[in-house]
Amino acid sequence: MDTATCYERGVDFFDAKDYISAAQWLEQVVSDAPDHMAARMLLARSYYHSAQLGKAEAQLRNVLEQNPAEAYAHLMLGRTLQRQSRPDEATAHMRLAAAMTGGSLDG
Repeated sequence: MDTATCYERGVDFFDAKDYISAAQWLEQVVSDAPDHMAARMLLARSYYHSAQLGKAEAQLRNVLEQNPAEAYAHLMLGRTLQRQSRPDEATAHMRLAAAMTGGSLDG
């Protein structure tokens, strides 16, 4: 199956809140197209929502390596770290996200 079709399936499963199935489709997209940042972010969100926090963290760190100014990735990484009981690490990313968007730390 081509990358675009796999991505569409991943989006469909994500929208249906079937995050594990979404991740399975999106893993293939990221494997085939590692620079597809929208797929990588959606994969991270799928992992986050299915409590695969280590995998979510790895994807978000990859996004931030390629684009340190991605505010939503900082926000998601902060929330992922919070869920892993790593508040000190989370705070830095939450502050960056808030500064980049003009938002608050309350999300």
